[in-house]
Amino acid sequence: MLKGIDPLLRGELLRLLEEMGHGERLALVDRNFGAYRYGKPVVDLGEVSAGRAAQALFSVFPLDTFCTTPLARMAYDDDSAMVNEAHNEVLRQANASSDSSWEWEVLHRPAFYEHVASVSLVVRCLEDAPYACFMFQKGVI
Repeated sequence: MLKGIDPLLRGELLRLLEEMGHGERLALVDRNFGAYRYGKPVVDLGEVSAGRAAQALFSVFPLDTFCTTPLARMAYDDDSAMVNEAHNEVLRQANASSDSSWEWEVLHRPAFYEHVASVSLVVRCLEDAPYACFMFQKGVI
């Protein structure tokens, strides 16, 4: 047990996050996403929401300030403007973690799948809101 570390961030996840370099991306995906098909390391957080997972991740994961936005999400049923509560909460957690006001890069489902093929890590939660899949680009401290 460690002080000051969110209990969702177990040893394996902390190690994988720490090993990521500046500019690398991680995907936070929901229960419906085929997380294991990409051959990337997958950490399954279990029965937590995307917002709760994002809160834990952003407590240690710096977001990239050298790009337009370090945040991407899957488009809701191919409607880029439509959002759900999971989208709003993850964006709130991201912006609160770095005192920023980033907006989403919105990717339609096929493009999101293509981008996930290049991530360094996939974090899976059991979020059941539709299209609650995200990518975050690592920054520096």
